[in-house]
Amino acid sequence: MRRSIKAITAAAMVMLLMVTLAACGSRNGGEGGKQTIHVGSKDFTENLVVGELYALALEDAGYKVDRVFNIAGSVIHTSLIHKEIDLYPEYTGTGLLTILKLPLLTDPDEVYNAVKKAYEEQFHATWLDYSKANDGAGLVVRTAVSKELGITTISDLQKHASELRFASQGEVDQREDGIPALEKVYGPLKWKSSKVYDNSLKYEVLSNDEADVAPAYTTEGMLVKTDEFTLLQDDKQVWPPYNLAPVIREEVLNANPDIAEVINKVSAALDTGTITALNAKVDVDKEEYEDVAKAFYDSIK
Repeated sequence: MRRSIKAITAAAMVMLLMVTLAACGSRNGGEGGKQTIHVGSKDFTENLVVGELYALALEDAGYKVDRVFNIAGSVIHTSLIHKEIDLYPEYTGTGLLTILKLPLLTDPDEVYNAVKKAYEEQFHATWLDYSKANDGAGLVVRTAVSKELGITTISDLQKHASELRFASQGEVDQREDGIPALEKVYGPLKWKSSKVYDNSLKYEVLSNDEADVAPAYTTEGMLVKTDEFTLLQDDKQVWPPYNLAPVIREEVLNANPDIAEVINKVSAALDTGTITALNAKVDVDKEEYEDVAKAFYDSIK
Protein backbone atom coordinates (compact mmCIF):
# COMPACT_ATOMS: atom_id res chain seq x y z
CA MET A 1 0.00 0.00 0.00
CA ARG A 2 1.34 3.45 -0.96
CA ARG A 3 2.23 5.88 1.83
CA SER A 4 0.39 9.17 2.13
CA ILE A 5 2.21 12.41 1.24
CA LYS A 6 2.17 13.40 4.93
CA ALA A 7 3.82 10.14 5.93
CA ILE A 8 6.50 10.51 3.27
CA THR A 9 7.16 14.12 4.32
CA ALA A 10 7.45 13.12 7.96
CA ALA A 11 9.83 10.31 7.09
CA ALA A 12 11.94 12.65 4.98
CA MET A 13 12.15 15.15 7.83
CA VAL A 14 13.30 12.44 10.23
CA MET A 15 15.93 11.33 7.75
CA LEU A 16 17.16 14.90 7.26
CA LEU A 17 17.40 15.37 11.02
CA MET A 18 19.45 12.18 11.35
CA VAL A 19 21.84 13.26 8.60
CA THR A 20 22.23 16.69 10.20
CA LEU A 21 22.97 15.19 13.60
CA ALA A 22 25.48 12.80 12.08
CA ALA A 23 27.24 15.68 10.35
CA CYS A 24 27.39 17.63 13.59
CA GLY A 25 28.72 14.58 15.34
CA SER A 26 31.53 14.20 12.85
CA ARG A 27 32.67 17.77 13.61
CA ASN A 28 31.83 18.06 17.27
CA GLY A 29 31.93 14.61 18.72
CA GLY A 30 33.42 11.23 18.06
CA GLU A 31 32.85 8.01 19.93
CA GLY A 32 32.10 8.45 23.60
CA GLY A 33 31.27 12.12 23.09
CA LYS A 34 34.87 13.11 22.26
CA GLN A 35 35.33 15.76 19.63
CA THR A 36 36.57 14.89 16.15
CA ILE A 37 39.96 16.55 15.77
CA HIS A 38 41.01 17.78 12.34
CA VAL A 39 44.78 17.35 12.24
CA GLY A 40 46.64 19.22 9.52
CA SER A 41 50.15 19.02 8.13
CA LYS A 42 52.31 20.85 5.64
CA ASP A 43 53.33 19.25 2.36
CA PHE A 44 56.77 17.84 3.14
CA THR A 45 58.05 14.66 4.74
CA GLU A 46 58.83 15.83 8.26
CA ASN A 47 55.52 17.60 8.78
CA LEU A 48 53.61 14.62 7.39
CA VAL A 49 55.37 12.24 9.77
CA VAL A 50 54.78 14.47 12.80
CA GLY A 51 51.18 15.17 11.80
CA GLU A 52 50.61 11.42 11.59
CA LEU A 53 52.18 10.98 15.04
CA TYR A 54 49.72 13.52 16.45
CA ALA A 55 46.84 11.72 14.75
CA LEU A 56 47.89 8.31 16.09
CA ALA A 57 48.25 9.66 19.63
CA LEU A 58 44.82 11.27 19.52
CA GLU A 59 43.21 8.09 18.17
CA ASP A 60 44.93 6.12 20.92
CA ALA A 61 43.33 8.52 23.42
CA GLY A 62 39.87 7.81 22.02
CA TYR A 63 39.44 10.70 19.61
CA LYS A 64 38.19 10.41 16.08
CA VAL A 65 40.69 12.08 13.76
CA ASP A 66 40.23 13.65 10.36
CA ARG A 67 43.60 13.94 8.61
CA VAL A 68 43.89 17.08 6.48
CA PHE A 69 47.43 16.66 5.20
CA ASN A 70 49.63 18.13 2.46
CA ILE A 71 48.56 21.75 2.99
CA ALA A 72 50.90 24.33 1.48
CA GLY A 73 52.99 26.07 4.10
CA SER A 74 51.83 29.44 2.81
CA VAL A 75 48.18 28.75 3.71
CA ILE A 76 48.23 26.32 6.65
CA HIS A 77 48.12 29.11 9.25
CA THR A 78 45.05 30.54 7.51
CA SER A 79 43.50 27.07 7.53
CA LEU A 80 43.85 26.98 11.31
CA ILE A 81 42.44 30.46 11.81
CA HIS A 82 39.48 29.70 9.51
CA LYS A 83 38.74 26.52 11.51
CA GLU A 84 39.44 24.22 8.58
CA ILE A 85 41.91 22.36 10.82
CA ASP A 86 42.23 22.24 14.60
CA LEU A 87 45.87 21.31 15.13
CA TYR A 88 49.10 21.02 13.14
CA PRO A 89 52.91 20.87 13.60
CA GLU A 90 54.55 24.28 13.28
CA TYR A 91 58.02 25.70 13.84
CA THR A 92 58.77 28.41 16.38
CA GLY A 93 60.99 30.31 13.95
CA THR A 94 58.27 30.29 11.30
CA GLY A 95 55.76 31.65 13.78
CA LEU A 96 58.18 34.38 14.87
CA LEU A 97 59.49 35.58 11.51
CA THR A 98 57.00 34.52 8.84
CA ILE A 99 53.62 34.78 10.60
CA LEU A 100 54.19 37.42 13.25
CA LYS A 101 57.08 39.23 11.53
CA LEU A 102 58.73 39.90 14.87
CA PRO A 103 62.44 40.74 15.31
CA LEU A 104 64.88 37.85 15.04
CA LEU A 105 65.63 36.02 18.31
CA THR A 106 68.04 33.14 18.80
CA ASP A 107 67.22 31.75 22.25
CA PRO A 108 64.71 28.84 21.93
CA ASP A 109 62.78 29.76 25.08
CA GLU A 110 62.53 33.43 24.08
CA VAL A 111 61.27 32.51 20.61
CA TYR A 112 58.71 30.08 22.04
CA ASN A 113 57.45 32.51 24.68
CA ALA A 114 57.14 35.30 22.10
CA VAL A 115 55.09 33.26 19.63
CA LYS A 116 52.98 31.63 22.34
CA LYS A 117 51.94 35.01 23.77
CA ALA A 118 51.29 36.62 20.39
CA TYR A 119 49.29 33.68 18.98
CA GLU A 120 47.02 33.63 22.02
CA GLU A 121 46.40 37.37 21.77
CA GLN A 122 46.03 37.65 18.00
CA PHE A 123 44.75 34.29 16.79
CA HIS A 124 43.18 32.54 19.81
CA ALA A 125 45.58 29.67 19.18
CA THR A 126 47.82 27.89 21.68
CA TRP A 127 51.33 26.56 21.24
CA LEU A 128 51.75 23.35 23.22
CA ASP A 129 55.20 22.25 24.45
CA TYR A 130 57.97 22.60 21.91
CA SER A 131 60.24 19.66 21.19
CA LYS A 132 64.03 19.57 21.07
CA ALA A 133 63.78 18.87 17.34
CA ASN A 134 65.15 21.92 15.55
CA ASP A 135 64.57 22.06 11.80
CA GLY A 136 66.49 25.28 11.32
CA ALA A 137 68.89 26.70 8.79
CA GLY A 138 72.35 25.21 8.49
CA LEU A 139 75.29 24.67 6.20
CA VAL A 140 76.44 21.25 5.02
CA VAL A 141 79.86 20.44 3.59
CA ARG A 142 81.24 17.38 1.93
CA THR A 143 82.71 15.18 4.67
CA ALA A 144 85.91 14.76 2.68
CA VAL A 145 86.38 18.54 2.75
CA SER A 146 85.50 18.69 6.44
CA LYS A 147 88.21 16.16 7.25
CA GLU A 148 90.80 17.62 4.90
CA LEU A 149 90.48 21.21 6.18
CA GLY A 150 89.29 20.52 9.73
CA ILE A 151 85.92 22.24 9.21
CA THR A 152 83.28 21.36 11.79
CA THR A 153 81.86 24.80 12.65
CA ILE A 154 80.81 27.87 10.70
CA SER A 155 83.78 29.70 12.25
CA ASP A 156 86.04 27.09 10.64
CA LEU A 157 84.18 27.48 7.37
CA GLN A 158 84.62 31.26 7.31
CA LYS A 159 88.40 30.86 7.50
CA HIS A 160 88.42 28.53 4.49
CA ALA A 161 85.59 30.06 2.40
CA SER A 162 87.98 31.24 -0.35
CA GLU A 163 88.93 27.60 -0.98
CA LEU A 164 85.33 26.36 -1.29
CA ARG A 165 82.61 26.24 -3.95
CA PHE A 166 79.19 27.30 -2.68
CA ALA A 167 75.98 25.72 -4.00
CA SER A 168 73.55 28.57 -3.36
CA GLN A 169 69.76 28.40 -3.46
CA GLY A 170 69.43 32.06 -4.39
CA GLU A 171 67.13 33.37 -1.67
CA VAL A 172 69.40 32.27 1.17
CA ASP A 173 71.92 34.89 -0.04
CA GLN A 174 69.46 37.73 0.62
CA ARG A 175 67.20 36.58 3.45
CA GLU A 176 67.58 38.32 6.81
CA ASP A 177 68.05 34.97 8.52
CA GLY A 178 70.29 33.62 5.74
CA ILE A 179 73.88 34.32 4.72
CA PRO A 180 73.68 38.06 5.63
CA ALA A 181 72.95 37.11 9.25
CA LEU A 182 76.00 34.86 9.30
CA GLU A 183 78.32 37.46 7.77
CA LYS A 184 77.33 40.08 10.36
CA VAL A 185 78.72 37.81 13.07
CA TYR A 186 81.27 35.52 11.42
CA GLY A 187 82.60 37.93 8.82
CA PRO A 188 82.45 37.83 5.00
CA LEU A 189 82.13 34.47 3.27
CA LYS A 190 84.24 35.05 0.17
CA TRP A 191 83.64 31.83 -1.75
CA LYS A 192 85.97 30.48 -4.39
CA SER A 193 82.82 30.30 -6.55
CA SER A 194 79.06 30.45 -6.07
CA LYS A 195 76.38 28.97 -8.33
CA VAL A 196 72.63 28.76 -7.79
CA TYR A 197 71.08 25.27 -7.74
CA ASP A 198 67.59 24.02 -7.00
CA ASN A 199 67.28 22.92 -3.38
CA SER A 200 66.28 19.40 -4.43
CA LEU A 201 69.62 18.95 -6.22
CA LYS A 202 72.03 20.08 -3.53
CA TYR A 203 73.03 16.66 -2.21
CA GLU A 204 73.50 15.36 -5.75
CA VAL A 205 75.67 18.39 -6.51
CA LEU A 206 77.78 17.75 -3.42
CA SER A 207 78.04 14.02 -4.12
CA ASN A 208 79.19 14.73 -7.68
CA ASP A 209 81.94 17.05 -6.39
CA GLU A 210 80.42 20.01 -8.21
CA ALA A 211 80.35 22.05 -4.98
CA ASP A 212 81.71 21.84 -1.45
CA VAL A 213 79.15 23.71 0.68
CA ALA A 214 75.37 24.13 0.53
CA PRO A 215 72.58 25.53 2.69
CA ALA A 216 70.62 22.82 4.48
CA TYR A 217 67.84 22.30 6.97
CA THR A 218 69.14 20.65 10.10
CA THR A 219 66.83 17.61 10.04
CA GLU A 220 67.09 16.63 6.37
CA GLY A 221 67.14 12.87 5.91
CA MET A 222 70.27 12.87 3.75
CA LEU A 223 72.26 14.10 6.74
CA VAL A 224 72.26 10.55 8.13
CA LYS A 225 74.93 9.86 5.47
CA THR A 226 77.70 11.26 7.64
CA ASP A 227 80.36 9.60 5.52
CA GLU A 228 79.33 11.95 2.70
CA PHE A 229 77.88 15.02 4.40
CA THR A 230 78.77 16.98 7.53
CA LEU A 231 76.37 19.49 9.07
CA LEU A 232 78.33 22.39 10.53
CA GLN A 233 77.77 23.71 14.02
CA ASP A 234 76.49 27.29 14.25
CA ASP A 235 78.97 27.91 17.05
CA LYS A 236 77.98 31.55 17.58
CA GLN A 237 74.23 30.79 17.49
CA VAL A 238 73.35 33.27 14.78
CA TRP A 239 70.42 31.52 13.16
CA PRO A 240 67.04 31.40 14.92
CA PRO A 241 65.72 28.07 16.23
CA TYR A 242 62.91 26.32 14.38
CA ASN A 243 61.71 24.00 17.11
CA LEU A 244 58.79 21.73 16.27
CA ALA A 245 55.66 22.41 18.28
CA PRO A 246 51.92 21.73 17.95
CA VAL A 247 49.62 24.71 17.42
CA ILE A 248 45.97 24.15 18.36
CA ARG A 249 42.87 26.30 18.23
CA GLU A 250 42.11 27.63 21.71
CA GLU A 251 38.45 26.64 21.71
CA VAL A 252 39.33 23.05 20.79
CA LEU A 253 41.88 22.81 23.60
CA ASN A 254 39.48 24.37 26.11
CA ALA A 255 36.84 21.80 25.19
CA ASN A 256 39.36 18.93 25.29
CA PRO A 257 42.09 19.84 27.80
CA ASP A 258 43.54 16.32 27.85
CA ILE A 259 44.81 16.87 24.30
CA ALA A 260 47.72 18.86 25.70
CA GLU A 261 49.04 15.88 27.65
CA VAL A 262 48.46 13.51 24.72
CA ILE A 263 50.36 15.62 22.20
CA ASN A 264 53.06 16.85 24.59
CA LYS A 265 54.13 13.22 25.10
CA VAL A 266 54.84 13.01 21.39
CA SER A 267 56.84 16.24 21.41
CA ALA A 268 58.89 15.03 24.39
CA ALA A 269 60.04 12.03 22.33
CA LEU A 270 61.34 14.12 19.43
CA ASP A 271 64.78 15.62 19.07
CA THR A 272 66.82 16.66 16.05
CA GLY A 273 68.54 13.29 15.63
CA THR A 274 65.28 11.38 15.92
CA ILE A 275 63.48 13.54 13.37
CA THR A 276 66.43 13.31 10.98
CA ALA A 277 66.34 9.51 11.21
CA LEU A 278 62.58 9.42 10.61
CA ASN A 279 62.96 11.70 7.58
CA ALA A 280 65.69 9.43 6.25
CA LYS A 281 63.43 6.38 6.41
CA VAL A 282 61.05 8.17 4.05
CA ASP A 283 63.37 10.19 1.82
CA VAL A 284 66.36 7.85 1.67
CA ASP A 285 64.91 4.39 2.34
CA LYS A 286 61.67 5.20 0.48
CA GLU A 287 59.32 3.92 3.19
CA GLU A 288 55.78 5.32 3.46
CA TYR A 289 55.48 8.13 6.00
CA GLU A 290 52.45 6.46 7.61
CA ASP A 291 54.47 3.28 8.26
CA VAL A 292 57.41 5.24 9.64
CA ALA A 293 55.17 7.21 11.98
CA LYS A 294 53.31 4.09 13.15
CA ALA A 295 56.51 2.20 13.95
CA PHE A 296 57.91 5.13 15.91
CA TYR A 297 54.67 5.78 17.75
CA ASP A 298 54.45 2.14 18.78
CA SER A 299 58.00 2.43 20.19
CA ILE A 300 57.16 5.39 22.43
CA LYS A 301 53.60 4.85 23.59
